[in-house]
Amino acid sequence: MSEPEGRSATGDLDRRQFLASALCASGGAACAGAGAGGAGRVDGALLPTIPLGGYRVTRLILGGNPIYGYSHFNRIYSQHLREYHTPERVVDLVRHAVRCGINTWQNSYTDRTVADVMRCREEGIEFNWLLLGKPDWYGRPEIIEKAAAYRPIGIAPHGALAERLRREGRLSELRDMLKRIRDQGVLVGLSCHNPELIDLAEHEGWDVDYYMCALYYLTRPREEFRRILGEVPLGEIYLPSDRLRALKTVQAARKPCLVYKVLAAGRLNLSPTGVRRALHDTLAAIKPIDAMIVGMFLEFEDQVAMNARFVREWHTTRAAGGGGSR
Repeated sequence: MSEPEGRSATGDLDRRQFLASALCASGGAACAGAGAGGAGRVDGALLPTIPLGGYRVTRLILGGNPIYGYSHFNRIYSQHLREYHTPERVVDLVRHAVRCGINTWQNSYTDRTVADVMRCREEGIEFNWLLLGKPDWYGRPEIIEKAAAYRPIGIAPHGALAERLRREGRLSELRDMLKRIRDQGVLVGLSCHNPELIDLAEHEGWDVDYYMCALYYLTRPREEFRRILGEVPLGEIYLPSDRLRALKTVQAARKPCLVYKVLAAGRLNLSPTGVRRALHDTLAAIKPIDAMIVGMFLEFEDQVAMNARFVREWHTTRAAGGGGSR
């Protein structure tokens, strides 16, 4: 595997870094520790955790989509995200997340993600790594062994692949993939876009350790959207009713669920007040043994420190008998 190339994150402030600094200067505590290097004092205490197999995983998990250009908006924004996140900036981001109390990073399997994970480890950054397969893993089972050799704590086939196999009546092939993951000695995850797959796995007692549940059914067939809406809107579709349905499944599941698309890929209100409400409401809706995967980055504001603070705040309020802030 070749070492990925990228611009250095050091040197004179460019326009984006200047804007990030200006935003943090006006943002107060929400931007504590902001900047590519995570400069500034950060509370290093670990966030509240859940048990995942023999590990403790923080209830806020750093997601990989923004880092690797999966914007779920358009090609231009995705390209910008990829260009911004040089290998150096990724290391700085993961280091900052750990300093803010996040101990787990989830991303998809590519040469680049593996290189970044190895670089972070070489820098002495300690974290749990949850690995998500790619939609093209089907028919290439040898990739599972190759991925497991890099020592993630858990592996899950991609939710889009799982949904395709479910829709095509090929669940036995999905279960074969899960068994192959189990044989590698790592935790087995089942990621889904349609919560019906979790309902089925629970009913049939599939051998998995955790679920990853999207709060929006992004791979719903277009004809189904046409039946629901009367037409098919452009782009990805995020239905509020999907979120409620997914959370109902998560609440009923006996095993830990890691929910993702918590902020609807940036479509919810992303002001500090809006993010706080979304994170608090999600924590209030999921089980105590569940966690959230949230994509975060540092270009314009310190999303890591802000989100970590909101998670601490919710737990502190709940421990004090306030039931969580909403």
